[in-house]
Order: sequence, then structure tokens, then C-alpha cells
Amino acid sequence: MTLEETKEKVLSYARKYADKNGYMLNPDPEGLDLVIEGLAKRREKYGPQYCPCRIVTGDKEEDRKIICPCIYHKQEIEEDGMCHCALYFRKDTAGKTE
Repeated sequence: MTLEETKEKVLSYARKYADKNGYMLNPDPEGLDLVIEGLAKRREKYGPQYCPCRIVTGDKEEDRKIICPCIYHKQEIEEDGMCHCALYFRKDTAGKTE
């Protein structure tokens, strides 16, 4: 599978997850592509699609927490309007940065 094919799979998953959970994806095409590419590269390297903005430790139990969508994303979206990686946004805050 090429990186582009992996990116398509990751993007498709992210869209479905966002729709199911009432989020939206990063409205900035360049920002979205950057995160999707990071996830795809990690998926190709490690198997799981670890968040590109978090450190993979090698400890499977710890690293499980950072498989996208990570365990932190819901609280980050609630508090900040988006997750740390800027992949998922709360619909009412998308595109609004401080």
C-alpha cells in the first residue's frame, strides 16, 4: 500500500468518526493534510495510527492511549474546541483560533 492509499484510509476513518461523534475535521486543507499524513506515516511504521503530535514510547499499554482518536481528544475538544493535533474540531469553534 502506498502512502497516498494509507492517507485515504486514515482520512475516510477520520471523517466517519467525526460525523458519528458530532465533530468536524480541521477546515484548513493544509492543516488537515499534515495531520492525516502524520497519522498515515505512523500507521505504516507502527501498525496502529498513533497521534502524530505525541511520543510513541514503545510501552504498548501506554502507547494504546495515543492511538487516534486518543484518550485525550474528547476533553481537549470540550475545553479547547479542538484536539491537540488539530484533527477534530467542535463544530461551533472550527476555524476560530485565539
